[in-house]
Amino acid sequence: MTDVTVRIPGPLRSFTAGADQLQAPAGTVAEVLRAIGICHPQLLSRLLDAEGGLRPHVNVFVGRANIRGLQGLSTPVATGELVSILPAVAGG
Repeated sequence: MTDVTVRIPGPLRSFTAGADQLQAPAGTVAEVLRAIGICHPQLLSRLLDAEGGLRPHVNVFVGRANIRGLQGLSTPVATGELVSILPAVAGG
């Protein structure tokens, strides 16, 4: 069952065959990311470091809350929630 919608930003869509949204089973953020990483391993490597932690330049939101202010990758994601991936943008 696909319970969670994951929004993919434009710069990362080349790793999802152009998809702007993916579906995954509810669970923790780590479980959601691993689930989408099964079909899109290159995307997962852009989000997580070699130790499995969230890369510093990547922000993940569950609803409107940044997981860095919650439980990090252990943050629960309930059925029907929206997970948004937002890479940091530099510039001036």
